[in-house]
Amino acid sequence: MPASGVTAAAIAARLSAIGLPTRVEEHARFTTVEAEVPETLSAESWQEVLDVVAEADRFGLLATSLNGRTLWAAVRKTVPATGDVGGPGYQR
Repeated sequence: MPASGVTAAAIAARLSAIGLPTRVEEHARFTTVEAEVPETLSAESWQEVLDVVAEADRFGLLATSLNGRTLWAAVRKTVPATGDVGGPGYQR
């Protein structure tokens, strides 16, 4: 598992421990974690949530009257070194 996946899995596990249901998705440049945030989340839990998502490269909160509140965090995947860009089958 790439480092971004390990970090995202750790973020998801910590958010789950707080009581937030999470989902992790792999994308081309990021691994993302999303969690539904209930209206009744306490101030102490919010502080814990912010401490957790601070480990991500980017994070935010989407709030709508239709879908509630969704917290997201994105962990950037590493870019290969210039010598590895072509991959193992690449010939110069």
